[in-house]
Amino acid sequence: MADSAESTGPADPAAPQGADADVIELAGRLFDAARTGDSATLAAYVDAGAPANLSNDRGDTLLMLAAYHGHADAVRTLLERGADPDRANDRGQTPLAGAVFKGADEVLTALLAGGADPGAGTPSAVDTARMFGKEDLVARFTAR
Repeated sequence: MADSAESTGPADPAAPQGADADVIELAGRLFDAARTGDSATLAAYVDAGAPANLSNDRGDTLLMLAAYHGHADAVRTLLERGADPDRANDRGQTPLAGAVFKGADEVLTALLAGGADPGAGTPSAVDTARMFGKEDLVARFTAR
């Protein structure tokens, strides 16, 4: 009779083990909560000490994911807990520019109320609005 290690094959030495695996699993849950707009989960974990500006391997923060997926309540929840509204991802995009791209008006309002700078990022929210012919947003951003 073979032992269980033989029957399942050797463990992947590159796979996270122990505490590292737990941290990666938790981060995955937080990113999923941001994508789905689960404000209660985001609030509970950030209140318990998870970083409000947690970012994935592409530099997308929880706020960026919530904004990009159109979840204004999750955006407000994260902003109330110290998330940086102008933190750009690895491509230079900010949550506000992502919201412009997606046409998420309620998210735009929440980000602006939370202090987002329409001129931050590359392209900025202003530049993104111009690219997509959203002159109403250009006027809104430049009137600030």
